[in-house]
Amino acid sequence: MRIGELAALTGVTPRTVRHYHRIGLLPEPVRRANGYRVYGLRDAVALARVRRLTELGLSLDEVRDVLADDAGKELREVLSELDADLARQEETIRLRRARLAELLELSAEGEGLPAEGPVSAEVAAVFREMARTSAKLPGPEPAMAAKERELIALLDGTASTEARGWLAAMTRSMGADPAAMERAYEVYVRMDALAEAPVGDPRVAELARAIAAQVPDEVVDAMADAAIRDSDAEPGGAFAEALYADFAPAQAEAIRQAVRLLQEQSP
Repeated sequence: MRIGELAALTGVTPRTVRHYHRIGLLPEPVRRANGYRVYGLRDAVALARVRRLTELGLSLDEVRDVLADDAGKELREVLSELDADLARQEETIRLRRARLAELLELSAEGEGLPAEGPVSAEVAAVFREMARTSAKLPGPEPAMAAKERELIALLDGTASTEARGWLAAMTRSMGADPAAMERAYEVYVRMDALAEAPVGDPRVAELARAIAAQVPDEVVDAMADAAIRDSDAEPGGAFAEALYADFAPAQAEAIRQAVRLLQEQSP
């Protein structure tokens, strides 16, 4: 058989056969005097086996390991690992589809999807409450509210499991207290007012106390459990440095002081 005939018989392309030769997955066959490769039945059997193994999801390196073990023990081991990996992928896909279903349901109900999304259902509920509160304001939404949504969306998508604990506690507490969002917007307005203020402005300490007073005990406890005060939430942490750099100096100082007050409250 010529290479084209072998490829057609086993359901691959001649280019694939040549690639397998280059990487040593299939041995080079004998060549005729004119230089053409000549393949036999054994070559077709070997190539068909490679194709079946790759269709199962094995990488070419794994296929090479399987072919090197004539007893077949390696094949069983590799196939078991592949099955376990596919099971994990199935679970991941199931969770992703469930999340997509939630988002599609919200869109179908006319709730709309947040610009900062996709986010978890809990955070999406907070964002919807923020939109309703903002709609009641006599003027435009405070810039600090938009910044807060960006931060929450960031934490919702990238935080560790431990850090997400206090984020979940925060969303639960805001959902349980109808007035919590209104108080939050009062803080946003006061934060906006510090955009051009000096760090020593007396409003900084007042706002820090207001921020700390708004954080429920459940959130403070969750922050302590996540050891946030010992890592990124503490001044000097990589995340904190990036966070504070995104605020005006007086605003950043208000947040620093609020964090220190919360640290004093934690067990």
